[in-house]
Amino acid sequence: MGSIEAFFQVRDAGSSLRREALAGLTTFLAMAYIVFVNPAVLSQAGMDFGAVFTATCLSAAIATFVMGVAANYPIALAPGMGQNFFFLTVVLGMGVIWQEALAAVFLSGVAFVVLTLTRVRSRIIEAIPDSLKAGIAVGIGLFITFLGMASAGLVRQDPAGLVRLGDVTSAPPLLAFLGFGVTAALMVRRVPGALLWGIGAATLVALALGLVQFQGVVGPPPSLAPTFLKMDLVGVLQWSMAPVVLVFLYMALFDAIGTLVAVGQQAGLMQDGKLVRSERALLADASGTVVGAALGTSTVTAYVESATGVEAGGRTGFANVVTAALFTAALFVAPLVRMVGGGIEAEDGSTLHPITAPALILVGALMARNIRLIPWDDATETLPAFLVVAGIPFTFSIADGLAMGFVAYPSLKVLAGRWREVPWLIYALGAMFLARYILL
Repeated sequence: MGSIEAFFQVRDAGSSLRREALAGLTTFLAMAYIVFVNPAVLSQAGMDFGAVFTATCLSAAIATFVMGVAANYPIALAPGMGQNFFFLTVVLGMGVIWQEALAAVFLSGVAFVVLTLTRVRSRIIEAIPDSLKAGIAVGIGLFITFLGMASAGLVRQDPAGLVRLGDVTSAPPLLAFLGFGVTAALMVRRVPGALLWGIGAATLVALALGLVQFQGVVGPPPSLAPTFLKMDLVGVLQWSMAPVVLVFLYMALFDAIGTLVAVGQQAGLMQDGKLVRSERALLADASGTVVGAALGTSTVTAYVESATGVEAGGRTGFANVVTAALFTAALFVAPLVRMVGGGIEAEDGSTLHPITAPALILVGALMARNIRLIPWDDATETLPAFLVVAGIPFTFSIADGLAMGFVAYPSLKVLAGRWREVPWLIYALGAMFLARYILL
């Protein structure tokens, strides 16, 4: 155990193996839904549900383990929500077969690796102004809170597309209120593992009320054969697929950068505005997409839900090792994972996740405290940061929220006659964001 502590520098980070293990478990429970949601989404594209389930678990386990061991970060990875729906859109909306779409993901991952090895991605992180870094953390915090409230049924979208208060007297929201109350009470009393204890309490109540059913613990993993190495690398080499590859790359690049900056700042991994060991972390993130595509799933990326583990005390890669082990175990204990993270069916037929939702809401609130780091007396810093804060949750996209800030920041600096304060890379990124919306 001493060797493990030394390898991950646990004591230097002010943590302990027990705290890291609890953090890894908390992160896993907060993002366990993906092992069921991702197959449900990609199966609509004609992919085998069981194979995608196995690919999801394995890709998450491998990428999370590499991130933990190579970069010593408590930031877990898995096939991303949003990217999987874009994958489905490509197949159903453009008439592309899923093998070609999978090849597009693979090529975007290879390009991702190249950008990382040439240090382009780490230079981007270093060039981001401190005000935008703070705005990214706050924006993602609000985004996480919204995801939590929506997954608990506290808010819903009406037929007109407006977000309204949900039926807060129904069982899922009430269960979420209970989990929130237990977790918040433990947090204010500084009880270690408060998020995890809250999830446990909500699970027990859900069992007692019959909202979830105990269906056993162990089950055999489905075969990976229907999706393993099924990318159509020949079919994707056509001009019509170029925009698809670029959009996959765009989403992966800036979703990952936004998440790494936000969670890294919360975990204290930022030093002098730079993310320590950033190149290792970025390479782990990029290689995850390549491995995931080979196994048979959409883009693998860093998960904002990792913030729940950080708040539970995770500060080193050992938390990731625990999360990776649990993703591997999920292959064999799918019934148990489904009970906790698989969701509860609402009266309208939708699936809600009130057991894990309170953890997301509370972590979002804690991430919002970075708003104090924005220099509110300087409009050239405040307005771009505010656009990021508002843009991420309102567009339901980290990448699109970043785009608003990256375009506004250099524009306002130029208008103020302070163009020399802007790194050249920020000008390039602003132009790239504009080109993306104009051309794609």
